Amino acid sequence: MTDALAGRTVVVAGSTSAAGAAVVSALSKAGARVAAVDILEDRVRELAAAHDNVTGYTCNLADMDSVDKLAATVRSELGPVDGLIHLVGGWRGGKGIAGQSDEDWDFLHTGIMTTLRNTSRAFFDDLAESPVGRLAIVSAESVASPTADNAAYAAVKSAAEAWTLAVADGFEKEPEGAVTSAALVFVVKALLDERMRAAQPERKFPGFTHVDVVAEAVLEIFATDAGELNGRRIRLGTSSKAKADEALSGAQR
Repeated sequence: MTDALAGRTVVVAGSTSAAGAAVVSALSKAGARVAAVDILEDRVRELAAAHDNVTGYTCNLADMDSVDKLAATVRSELGPVDGLIHLVGGWRGGKGIAGQSDEDWDFLHTGIMTTLRNTSRAFFDDLAESPVGRLAIVSAESVASPTADNAAYAAVKSAAEAWTLAVADGFEKEPEGAVTSAALVFVVKALLDERMRAAQPERKFPGFTHVDVVAEAVLEIFATDAGELNGRRIRLGTSSKAKADEALSGAQR
């Protein structure tokens, strides 16, 4: 797996989130050149300083001009991009359909969908031309079973999934021959990290996926054939590398 990532350049968007930090750490240890991107400058700087091969970038990913400048800078400093792990998001709920506010919709759409749309467009050519190009997002089980209270969140996550699958189709239509790039969706009930456990030590968090499992799954996709991943929705388990491996092997069958 280390060989698959050694010297590869991977952009992690939303890098200072719990999942983002776990993914950055795993990629760094695997030998990748990591572009850790977030809007929080101090936290990006701190994250980059804590790992080898990690360069921090501050960017408003909701602004396309800023993302284009980011892409040009990353290419100049780290080289063409081989991976984009998009972990920008957030959650807002409401009381019933009538309680889905415009403010919450704008927050979710901007944070989840607009940032994905911008980053995937800016880095698409790099990913399509890479021999191991990968785009991955994390989505939610609620997309398949939305509730009235969660309508806005589920709808925006559904749009993000559709966009990612459209990117997968774009990879299929790139230069003739075997597919070398893949866009895919990791599906979880919810994410879990150690701060959540510490805050509620009595809680069991049933069905939650630990951020370390997401990190392990990200490493695995670079060592898995693109043709077996492109356009897939992969349900991640609750814990351990074995669970991540099992999810990916299930997607390959």
